[in-house]
Order: sequence, then structure tokens, then C-alpha cells
Amino acid sequence: MTDATDIAVPLDDLAAPRYTPQAQQLREMMAMLAPDCPLDTEVMHRRAREATGLTDFGPDDYRERLERYVAELNEIDMHPAGIVNFHMQLLQCLKNRLLLTDLVSRHPQIHDIDLQPPVIIAGLPRSGTTHLHNMLAAAPTFRSLPYWESVEPFPLRAEADLDPDPRIARMDVAVQTMNTLMPNFALMHEMTTEHAHEEIQLLANDFSTMLMETLAHVPRWTEYYWSHDQTTSYEYLVVQLKALQFLRGGRRWVLKSPQHLGQLPVIERVMPGAVVAFTHRDPVPVALSMITMITYSARMYTDAVNVEEIAAAWVDRLERLLDKCVRDRDAVPEQRSLDVRFDDFMADEMGTMERLYDVSAEPLTDAARSAISSYLAGHRRGRHGRVETSAQMFGLDADELRRRFASYTQRFLT
Repeated sequence: MTDATDIAVPLDDLAAPRYTPQAQQLREMMAMLAPDCPLDTEVMHRRAREATGLTDFGPDDYRERLERYVAELNEIDMHPAGIVNFHMQLLQCLKNRLLLTDLVSRHPQIHDIDLQPPVIIAGLPRSGTTHLHNMLAAAPTFRSLPYWESVEPFPLRAEADLDPDPRIARMDVAVQTMNTLMPNFALMHEMTTEHAHEEIQLLANDFSTMLMETLAHVPRWTEYYWSHDQTTSYEYLVVQLKALQFLRGGRRWVLKSPQHLGQLPVIERVMPGAVVAFTHRDPVPVALSMITMITYSARMYTDAVNVEEIAAAWVDRLERLLDKCVRDRDAVPEQRSLDVRFDDFMADEMGTMERLYDVSAEPLTDAARSAISSYLAGHRRGRHGRVETSAQMFGLDADELRRRFASYTQRFLT
């Protein structure tokens, strides 16, 4: 019998997506809502106020970032379902801001919560970050962020004491929708209601995160993001993490995102004492895998995906991100950091965990070992299969990619 890890699924519809009858029916249903879901910031602000009964969005520096983002979204040849999707996502972020401001105003002691230095995983997708994150999240040692909580971190007042939490049911529907529209996405990055998610979803509430450029090809907004210091947005993240501890407990966070590779000095300022685990893998196949994921998910907003343009933009972005990692890696002291090569990690998963626990000054208890082992037993790498990738798919040259990523490779992989 053929193992799922041996099955390589070709994606031959990146530029012109094809849909199953079920997916097409869902798209048509979403399209019916588009006239009532404009990408208009004033409309979204008004609806956020109406949905929550609140008016204070907190510090207003986010407005320029949101306005720039929405203006560029409106220039995209977007299908109606994509318009609905972006309207709802941005509206949710605005509701999250209102709910956070209200929560902290009613419970100012949130600011006094001791946010212990988190353990942060920093590395490109497909370099072992998700696997390492999930291993740490499986143990009782650390507090992690389930997907449903990342999207709706702060409950509506009317739902605050409901059991079961309606936010979980809403995420179940959202995940089912995503799986219908992008059935091959799980081969690249499995998404479930309860899986440990990246805190860039929380950074999206301040409209300043790499998440926003993965959701749409917005090159001007990307340059705006890179040209601005991210300190205030990471400070806003800290407030959210404290608020989440207030609501649902937790002692010490485990965080994860590729974005952090480019924000190490900011992390050192905002989260002093943070432990950072850097995951490293040959950046050429890693970049191709990430570009595959980005171009495949572009079908969520357009039926005409400019694959080569998006790919070229992401090569630039990843080169910049890796160069920043090379430049700033030593901003995190050796005693609070760990470099994890992918092949070494795969060869000795529990040994890597022991090293990370040691750097984090946490005891690897029997309970933690058992939880991590149970996770590993049920989450064999590549169990869903994989997608085919190649430089040629995107009009790229593998040798040129190696040249552009050479400084990173020489620093961490030779």
C-alpha cells in the first residue's frame, strides 16, 4: 500500500483555480452577500460598534495602516466571495479592538499581570516551526493560542459565560468553509479549530503583521510595513496576551511566526528575556513551499492569480527576512536561544525538546514528556501527503535562489 507521504499532489490550477461543485455552490452563496459587505473602513467601523455596543477602538495609530490596506485591496480584481471574506475578517479585527479596550477598562489589573518571558519559535514555514510549536503546546508547561481564540480572542459580553463557547462553533464552520474552498491546503499547513496558531492573528488586530500580506498581494502596503518600526504593535500584542491570561489562564506563552525573524531587536525591547528557538532548513525548497501556499490560497480572493508576480515578490520578501535574521541573530544572547537544524530535529525530536526546555529553564516533567509523546504518536509528519513544488512552476531559477539566500545558508547551514 502506498504511504500518504509518498503521494505528491500536483497543483496545476494555481493561475486559474478550479472548484468542486460543492465549493462553487459555496462561492455563489457568499457572492450573494457581497453587495452588503463593502471594503469600506467607515462601514466596517460602524458595524463593529453596532455589533459590540462599544465605541473605543483604543490607540488610533492603526487607522492609517487599515486605510492603506483597504485602499490597495480595492485595486485588486477580486471576486465577490473574496470581498465578503475580507470584509468579515477586517470587521472581526475591529470588533476585537473594541472588546479589548472595554475588557481592560473594566479590569485595569490586566496591565499588572506578569508576562513571563515567552518561548518564541522563529523560522520560515516548512522548517519545522509548526511541528516544534505543536510539541510545546501539547505539554502543560506552556500557554498556547488555539485557532478559535486567535480569531476571536475576547468574547462579546453577552457570550462571556456561555458553555460551550460559541466562538468554537463559529470556527468549526470557518474551518469547514476553508477546507471546502481549498481542499489541498491541509497538505501544506493543516488548520483545525483547536490547533496552536500563530500570534500574528493577534497582531492583525493592530493591522501591522506579515499575515496581511499573505492574505493578499499588496506590495505597497508591504513596503509600508517594512519601513515602519513595529514596537507599538508588539506592545499591543503584549496587552492582548495579558488579557488572554486574565480570561483563560496560563503561566508562560509559547509563540511562533516567521515574522519574528525580522523583528528580533523589537522582541528584545518589548519582551525582555524571551527565549528564541531558530529553526533552519535549506531555504530554497522552503521558499518554494511557502510560495506554493501563498499562490494556492490566493484563490480565496481572485480567480486570476498572477503566480509569477506573487512569487517574485515573495522571493524579495524572504530574502529580506533572512538577511535580517543573519544581521540580528546575535541580538538574542546565546544563553536564551537555540539554533535547530531541521534534519537534526527530525532525527531526534525529544532530544531537541530537552535542549529547548533546558534553555528555557523549565523542567521537562514526566507529564510533559507523556503529552509530547502522545502528540507525536498521532501526528506523524506528512501523514496527509504533500504537494509538488518546483522553481519552474513560478518562473524562478533554483540557482539564483541559492545565490540570493547564500548569506543565510552560510551562517546557519554550513
